[in-house]
Amino acid sequence: MKKLSVALTISIPIVFLGVFFFYPLASIVGISLAPEGRLDVQALERLVATDYYAQVVGFTFYQSALSTVLRLLAALPPAYVFARYEFPCKALVRALASVPFVLPTVVVAAAFSALLGPNGWVNAALRVLLNTPRALLEFEGTLGIILLAHVFYNFSIVLRLVGGFWANLGPQPEEAARVLGAGRWRTLWEVTLPLLSPALLAAALLVFIFDFTSFGVILLLGGPRFATLEVAIYRETFSLGTNSLARAAALSLVQIAFTLVLTVVYSRLQARASRPLDLRPARAALRRPRRPLTRILVGLALVFTLVLLLTPLAALALRSVTVFGALGETYLGLDYYRALFDPPARGAQLVPPLLAIRNSLVFAGLATLLALALGLAAAYALARPSRVTAWLDPLLMLPLGTSAVTLGLGFLVALNRPPLDLRSSPALVPVAHALVAFPFVVRSLLPVLRGIRPSLRESAAVLGASPWQVWRAVDLPIVGRALLVAAAFAFTISLGEFGATALIAWRNWPTVPYAIFQFLRAGSGNFGQALAMGTILMLVCAVALLLIERARFADVGEF
Repeated sequence: MKKLSVALTISIPIVFLGVFFFYPLASIVGISLAPEGRLDVQALERLVATDYYAQVVGFTFYQSALSTVLRLLAALPPAYVFARYEFPCKALVRALASVPFVLPTVVVAAAFSALLGPNGWVNAALRVLLNTPRALLEFEGTLGIILLAHVFYNFSIVLRLVGGFWANLGPQPEEAARVLGAGRWRTLWEVTLPLLSPALLAAALLVFIFDFTSFGVILLLGGPRFATLEVAIYRETFSLGTNSLARAAALSLVQIAFTLVLTVVYSRLQARASRPLDLRPARAALRRPRRPLTRILVGLALVFTLVLLLTPLAALALRSVTVFGALGETYLGLDYYRALFDPPARGAQLVPPLLAIRNSLVFAGLATLLALALGLAAAYALARPSRVTAWLDPLLMLPLGTSAVTLGLGFLVALNRPPLDLRSSPALVPVAHALVAFPFVVRSLLPVLRGIRPSLRESAAVLGASPWQVWRAVDLPIVGRALLVAAAFAFTISLGEFGATALIAWRNWPTVPYAIFQFLRAGSGNFGQALAMGTILMLVCAVALLLIERARFADVGEF
């Protein structure tokens, strides 16, 4: 009966992914690589024979590895501080550190342009200090701004995965090593790092996957000089050249193959990092920084975290209220925010901002409900280790590393004919958003479910509790709070999703990220409105993530 129950539970997300994920991807591959109903591998042969695509694959791995190393080096000291010390506004700082992770890439690009662009705050300050009319620093279109944006974008992953696991370890192993005469560095090298290795490797692989599939950061900040597999897929998809769609499909196959291998390894490592939790020692490990050296360590880690993560966001917010007048004057005002309520000029073909906000809220609500239902079913099934679930885990995580642009194109190709003629239906938007949010819901719930001690359920059953009573008395008090965390993640991720929406919603059902993209493309006259909408979206994400920190179950979760 138990195996039958697990099979029925896991069948729900498998069927959903089969219809709305694997079928669209298979349709793209079928139309591109077998246009006449038979296999045609010329597109794959061209990839192998062309130096450009080899360079694309090489750069994808190179920038992913370099970004991952830099992020680990930057995030490990703050992760230690969050794992071991209690200080004022800790939940607020952790929530603020997670805001960049859920922001759409168009907002991140606008933020870094406002900070480091030719007309950004850094160059503006240098022009005033050195009395020069030109921009002295050219960051846009360089590898440096790509790496910095990646560190900014996924910093919270290392902070949460490694910091959360570090906190749950408790201080006892380290204290025992110190009692036996080991120094600080020897304790770190021989005790702490081996214990942290599953979480460190899992975090490194996860951020590598995100950097490996990076799209908006490379496209908007890297310019034409740089291309990852994701960017190459996008360019080939919209290229008018011969067999461009076949090349895009071939690149997608290469990307999915690499992603599958990485997610298999990540799932195995994350399963090793999950264990039954003893929450009291984890809470007892937190202490106030009392010694001067400790206070300096905590202060430096917090300052570094806030400067790294808040400076681009502050530049975005400040630029959204800095108005440049027609006569060259500059003043602070809410002109760009007021302009959001003005109807677009006739013939401008711009999205009404209020319509985009309404659509985003409706789509995010529907996507959240769908992602929670699917994610809860998948997490309960995966929480029971077996050979089947060991392979299903990375399979269900494939949407995490799949191109959103490819997913949107797959919807247009596969879902435009009976029995699933949904191409013009607004229902596709929350479905696409739920696919993007689904892995995050699973990763938020799965460690909590795996951490519930089996003896608790067994004791309740021995005392005569029915399966429903066991779930209500044992699982629900823990899973209920984890569901709130997963819901907040799904809602904010849906609000910020851009890649798939740009293809399937377009002008019929525009969202806030698509409206921002349109305003950015419309020219300098609409740049302020894009910054205003980006700032509003940033504030909404910050509030949602603050709610996550208040609802989180004892800091448990992978994100």
